[in-house]
Amino acid sequence: MSTNPLLEVNDLHVRFPIRSGFLQRVTGEVKAVTGVSFKVDKGEAYGIVGESGCGKTTVARAILRLVEVTQGQVLFGGQDITVLNSRELTPYRRKVQAVFQDPFSSLNPRKTTQQIIGEAIRVHSLTGADDVPARVSELLELCELPRRFAELYPHEMSGGQRQRVGIARALAMEPEMIVCDEAVSALDVSIQAQIINLLARLRRELGLTYIFIGHDLSVVRHLCDRVSVMYLGRVMEAAHSERLFADPVHPYTRALIDAVPNPDPDVEADREVEPLQGEVPSPTAPPDGCVFHPRCPIAIDKCYREAPPLTQLRADQSASCWRADIDTKQKSMPKKQEMTNVQVT
Repeated sequence: MSTNPLLEVNDLHVRFPIRSGFLQRVTGEVKAVTGVSFKVDKGEAYGIVGESGCGKTTVARAILRLVEVTQGQVLFGGQDITVLNSRELTPYRRKVQAVFQDPFSSLNPRKTTQQIIGEAIRVHSLTGADDVPARVSELLELCELPRRFAELYPHEMSGGQRQRVGIARALAMEPEMIVCDEAVSALDVSIQAQIINLLARLRRELGLTYIFIGHDLSVVRHLCDRVSVMYLGRVMEAAHSERLFADPVHPYTRALIDAVPNPDPDVEADREVEPLQGEVPSPTAPPDGCVFHPRCPIAIDKCYREAPPLTQLRADQSASCWRADIDTKQKSMPKKQEMTNVQVT
C-alpha cells in the first residue's frame, strides 16, 4: 500500500430517507453504508463482496457520485469529490467510468454501437469529428469485437457482446479507474470467464485501476489483489485476496467461503458445511453491537453490546470481530498466484 493512493474512502456513510403519508414526511431511514473505509492504489484491482443488500453497490454509486454521501470523504487523487458541484465533477467523470451489471439496460436500445461509444467521445472532445469512427473501431478491436459491430443495435448482440460494448464505452474516456458493479453476474459462466480475462488483460495493457463489486468469490479471487467483505453496510474483514481465502478470520467470511461449492464431486460429497442461521436484519433497524451477532455461531456477550472496530491483525489483514485470533498475525503470507488467462469456472 502506497502513501499516496489513487482512491481513498474515509468513514463513508450513506443513508436514504423513508417517507410516508400524504405529506411524504420522513419517518425513518435506511442505513445503507456505515463507516466504510479503504484505499486503492493506482493499477490495483480492489474487490468488494457480500450478500445482496450488504451495501456494496451503494459504495460503488457513492464513489461515482450517483448517490449523495451522508457523511465521510471520497478522495480521488487527493481531491474530495463529495463537495464538487456538477460542473466541477466533469473532469472526474472522465477519469472514473463504470461498467454496470445488466449490459442491455445500460445501453441505449435506439442507438447503434457507433453512436453509443461515439457520443462520449464527442461530448468530451477527445478527438476530431472525422476521427470518431476510427476511434470506435479501435476500441471495439481492443475489446475483441469485429468492426462490423459498430453498426449493430444492442438487441442484435448477445449478453457478452453487449458487455464488451459497455467496456469499450468506458474505455473511450481513457479513464484511470473503472468501477465494475456486478459486471459479469448476469452472464453465462463461460462468457463470464471471457469477460474476466478481458478485464485482466486491459488492466495489464492500459494500467487501469478497478473497483470490482461482486458476490461470486471465485471471480473476485481471480481478478482482485485485495478484498473487503461487507455485511449490513459495514466492512467485516479486509485482506489481501490470497490471505482472505487461505486464512479468513471473521466468521462471516468463513461462512461465505464455505458456501462456495467445490468442483471436485468427491471432495464436495465429503464436505460438511454449517450454513448460517437466521435472516439478514433490516438496514432500517440494524442490531446493537456487532451487526452480525444475531447469526454468528461464536458470539459472546460483548458482541451484543459493543460494535467492534475494524482492527488490523496483520500487515495485510483487518477484521471487525471481538473474537478474531490476534495470534495469527505472526503466520506467513501465502504465495500470490500469478494473474493468467486461466478460465474461471
